[in-house]
Amino acid sequence: MSPDALNSLFSLCIGFAFAGVLASGYQAMAERPAGFGLLGEGVAPKTFAAVPFLVFAAPFIIMRNTLRGAKIERRRFEFVMMATVLSGFWSMMSGTFFLMTLRAAGLLT
Repeated sequence: MSPDALNSLFSLCIGFAFAGVLASGYQAMAERPAGFGLLGEGVAPKTFAAVPFLVFAAPFIIMRNTLRGAKIERRRFEFVMMATVLSGFWSMMSGTFFLMTLRAAGLLT
């Protein structure tokens, strides 16, 4: 496996792990699952604070909603695959940003 492919795979895994930690932490603190409905609570400081949270927690939320929808609503395979690819790409980008931040801070070589 090439170093670039390994780096992308590592970014993907870190992105999903970070999204899962954020969403699970939110659920433990707020006693309700995180969702995109956080943005629909009107113009308030809480809504603006939800934007960076959702940017990094979105891959987990997308996959959770997609898998629930596939099981409960019997969604088509194409929809589930499209949501999985979108979530994977989003996770890879947020994982890349997270790793770049760690490298810039000197915590990762």
